[in-house]
Amino acid sequence: MENTEKQILDRIYEKQNHFFKSGKTRDIAFRKTQLKAFLKALDKWSAPLLDALWTDLHKSNEEAILTETSMVKAEILNHISHIRKWAARKKVSSPMTISPSRSYIVKEPLGNALIIAPWNYPVQLLLNPLVGAISSGCTAVLKPSPYVPNVSRVLEEMIKDTFDEEYIAVVQGDRTVNQALLEKRWDIIFFTGSPSLGRKVMEAASRNLTPVVLELGGKSPCIVDKSADIRLAAKRIAWGKTINAGQTCVAPDYILIHEDVKQAFIKAFADAVRSLHGEDTGKSRHFARIVNEKAFDRVVSYLKDGDIVYGGRSDREQRYIEPTLIDNVSPDSPVMTEEIFGPLFPLVTISSKDNFKDKVAEFVNSREKPLAFYWYGNEKDGWDVIGRTSSGGGCINDCLIHLSNDKLPFGGVGNSGMGHYHGEESFRVFTHLRSIVASPVKIDPPFRYMPYKLFGIIKRIL
Repeated sequence: MENTEKQILDRIYEKQNHFFKSGKTRDIAFRKTQLKAFLKALDKWSAPLLDALWTDLHKSNEEAILTETSMVKAEILNHISHIRKWAARKKVSSPMTISPSRSYIVKEPLGNALIIAPWNYPVQLLLNPLVGAISSGCTAVLKPSPYVPNVSRVLEEMIKDTFDEEYIAVVQGDRTVNQALLEKRWDIIFFTGSPSLGRKVMEAASRNLTPVVLELGGKSPCIVDKSADIRLAAKRIAWGKTINAGQTCVAPDYILIHEDVKQAFIKAFADAVRSLHGEDTGKSRHFARIVNEKAFDRVVSYLKDGDIVYGGRSDREQRYIEPTLIDNVSPDSPVMTEEIFGPLFPLVTISSKDNFKDKVAEFVNSREKPLAFYWYGNEKDGWDVIGRTSSGGGCINDCLIHLSNDKLPFGGVGNSGMGHYHGEESFRVFTHLRSIVASPVKIDPPFRYMPYKLFGIIKRIL
């Protein structure tokens, strides 16, 4: 993937600044028209996108539709249905001290947006934020990942075919292009990626006091209590871990498991993987590949951090790593301190002699706040532990599916990110809430003016 030249970046940036200042994007009818065009484009370019996802990530059509294109389509439809309501000026009550003035909240677009997306869900994580940018009335420069060149190329062609460059544009390249983009002054930066890169984005944004949305990651714990339905828990955990070969920001990263059910879980997990992908996951059409050799080498290096109790096979040429359970890991080992982003699962056993919920809360709270938290077991106990820990989101007796409800805000906390989107939150994140008070001219109460006559009465009201 060739880097977009600096003069092209500059041209797009200036054209979008000019276009936003023209006021065209503030019109609700214009935004709706663009969203409808976006929806048609998604249908038109569906087949090329699915083919590219297969080529770059070995992602099956079913998984690609489920986790990529269908989520974008649902987001667009939601915004088309609700944009007028979300964008409408809202009247709010006014205190006696400013009566008879009227108070309003005006929803105005922030302006020129920069959206930088990662490679693991390259369609969804680039286009879902774009829905919010269009809906709110912003322009947008989109920067897809160079690690999925075929997907990024198709996305660029789709955007060029659908939108004018002065409104929505795609630029391509490596981190030098990111750096060039981050040197410019934007009205909002929406970044999805690792916490380390998120810090660099925030540092660059701080120079211009630019607001940021950081959708990051981290090590999301998966808790299996002895009260869990082990067969069902293993099935759902195996599904969540093997989607996209574990290359999911909210994938369960490690397992905290009660000693009494560990062996049963290991067997049930192995059975679940075979049920989902067949006897050999390497031959499964629904098991994705690691994105590149560098990522493959990193993930495989974690295999030495403990004892393999299930799986462990790999093929560098195919960028294939088998779903693997690793026992007897040190809490300070790389597999337990670095985000895995692959189909490996370290097991941390909690002794039956300990209070399980106390140990879980202590372990989770001793680490950075994760993007997701998954509890398997008695629901009441799950709510108890959730109330004693923190995460961006999560599930009780399931995993990943909280992303599929657009009425739930999605985002991280602390090291796992800041800001939320999906549904109305996607509109809000690209929107400035502007406070306006409208005062009448025929009535002018004297109490606010010096020398504050009747102040005794006003003081009693206050």
